[in-house]
Amino acid sequence: MNRPTPPSTAYLDHLVAETAGRRAALAGAAPAGQAADAGPDDDGGAPADLITAVERAAEGLEPELAEIVRRLHEHPEPAFEEHRSAATLVEVLARHGVEAELGVHGVPTAFRAEFGDPAGPTIAICAEYDALPGIGHACGHNVIAAAGVGAFLALHQVLGSAGRPLPAGRVVLLGTPAEEGHSGKEVLARNGALEGIDAAIMVHPYGLDVADQVWLGRRLLTWTFTGRPAHASAQPYMGRNALDAATLAYQGIGLLRQQMPPVDRVHATIAEGGTRPSIITERAVVHLYARSKYPDTLRDLSRRLDDIARGAALMTGTEVEIAWDDGAHPSLPVRTNEALTRRWVTAQHRRGRDPLPFGVLSETLAASTDFGNVSFRIPGIHPLVQVSGPDVALHTAEFAAAAATPAAVSAAVDSAAGLAATALDYLSDAGLRAAVHEEFAAQGGPVDVERYFD
Repeated sequence: MNRPTPPSTAYLDHLVAETAGRRAALAGAAPAGQAADAGPDDDGGAPADLITAVERAAEGLEPELAEIVRRLHEHPEPAFEEHRSAATLVEVLARHGVEAELGVHGVPTAFRAEFGDPAGPTIAICAEYDALPGIGHACGHNVIAAAGVGAFLALHQVLGSAGRPLPAGRVVLLGTPAEEGHSGKEVLARNGALEGIDAAIMVHPYGLDVADQVWLGRRLLTWTFTGRPAHASAQPYMGRNALDAATLAYQGIGLLRQQMPPVDRVHATIAEGGTRPSIITERAVVHLYARSKYPDTLRDLSRRLDDIARGAALMTGTEVEIAWDDGAHPSLPVRTNEALTRRWVTAQHRRGRDPLPFGVLSETLAASTDFGNVSFRIPGIHPLVQVSGPDVALHTAEFAAAAATPAAVSAAVDSAAGLAATALDYLSDAGLRAAVHEEFAAQGGPVDVERYFD
């Protein structure tokens, strides 16, 4: 006899832990990995003259960053097809004497450049440049590319100049294709891109300046239901309707939403539902996205979706094939490092920006990114920089237009300066590095992302 399945306690456990952390912060004690008295402009980091130098260097790169924003926007390329975009970025690096290797880590449109001492601490700057099919740079990855390249060149220019007391360590620029729907960073990571890298940083354009915001984990799923065809009028009882199974499963998702954690998301489309009304449907295909705020709640959501598909098949006498992440890799939520975030906020204050702290924006305004897979391997940050009005959503024609405006260029310059300063702080300040890695350890340390959903 079937019995009710026990509910997962994962989401409740996270709520309890987060409530305890907020209570401790209000009482003056710090949650794990955070300094109780550390504000947005806390002391520490790199020497002021070096910070000023890299920020001025980023400002001096504005014409070339504007060129990157424009050229990528004019010629958008979808995931794994970013040949022209990658070549443009490698070309800009070459003008400054930086040799970048194109076609690295198993991806023809990925590139890598680096300088410094690999024996010291290493920080990576990630640059995205893929676009959305049909709508172009409606997620503003052209701005991300300009910011990443600008930050790397500013650091290269300053740290490579004679007579400066340079921090020991290395800076890596990773050109990371295929963020949209394909988890390109996971492909790179599985091919060794993060080996020897201690931390990673990047920035994403948005309708507001935000220091830290919820990014949901995401998995792709396909259900293929197979039934038996029959004449829909003469002998319907001899058929087994795959479209009935798909419809029941779709309804099951709607009913599941009543018991899902409030930030979980499931979106689905019936891609195939039969050929003729007069034939009982033999094959139906449903494509889904599943998203959740935490890795373990995403794993639980995955199991419940499996049960829905099997139940719909059982009710209709059909067969179901369940294919998770076919042709892509899962994306985990972003695990933000607060110690690095504070340095980013300090740098953005110097640019005249005031990023919103975590919790100001509603967590329902949440999307997904493959940077989450990086952040569960090494410490990282993924802040947001304003290029549009707050009412303009990502993945819209309006945001695509905003990604080619003077505001987008200004955001790229400010982000290049902020990323460069954050990287310089990390390389220069042993105390900051210790805080970054102590916080990462307190959050659970590295996760075996590749096998997490096995």
